[in-house]
Amino acid sequence: MSYQKLSRKSGPRRALLRSLVTSFLKEGTMETTAAKAAAAKPLAEKMITLAKRGDMHARRQALAFLLDEDVVTALFDKIGPKMEGREGGYTRIIQKGPRRGDGAHMVIMELVSD
Repeated sequence: MSYQKLSRKSGPRRALLRSLVTSFLKEGTMETTAAKAAAAKPLAEKMITLAKRGDMHARRQALAFLLDEDVVTALFDKIGPKMEGREGGYTRIIQKGPRRGDGAHMVIMELVSD
């Protein structure tokens, strides 16, 4: 399996991705760089798949990864049942353009709501 290193060692990279996924699931949308969004998307989709399963083991797995218990509760009570009919593709990435200052390519990552 390949992954993006994001110019970080494994510990800080894991902390960054946990924080990104937690805040994304809390807000439902986020604006970040394309590389960070591409790295966070599979993890966010996995958390939503766990919420669709809905059993105690899945909840504990989500609690082990996400940083906020309220986000896990919202994930299992609201987001999981809303995505019940979908077989994947719970998130979308919309291109935004370069960031002023350093020119990093920015994107908007959001939950699919149809």
